[in-house]
Amino acid sequence: MSAAALAAKAYSSPRDAVLTPRQAEYRVFARVTHRLAAALAARDRDEPGAFAELLAALEDNRRLWGVLAADLASDGNGLPDALRAGLISLAAFARSETARVRAGEADGAALVEINETVMKGLRARPGQG
Repeated sequence: MSAAALAAKAYSSPRDAVLTPRQAEYRVFARVTHRLAAALAARDRDEPGAFAELLAALEDNRRLWGVLAADLASDGNGLPDALRAGLISLAAFARSETARVRAGEADGAALVEINETVMKGLRARPGQG
């Protein structure tokens, strides 16, 4: 089982068992992205406990991208080399941007935007631009 599949399994529910790997990855990204966006909004509203929730959401996002990067770097990954390289670069950016958000140097919107872009790609049919 690939690292991405293991991550999807860790974040999945029993009803996810009938999903394709692509659908499962989409669902994991959707859950993590929703939690991250909600935590960023709560932080912006200065809600009690928002920073702790943001740190947890950032950690989930960091782990997701870390697992994805490890899978992309593996010999068994079947994606085209250019796509793999681009996604690995996004993983590196997500790691550095996460550190900037934690330090209060970035607002976190870029992390949500990247995840949403990946979700759009996962939602597209194979062979579709």
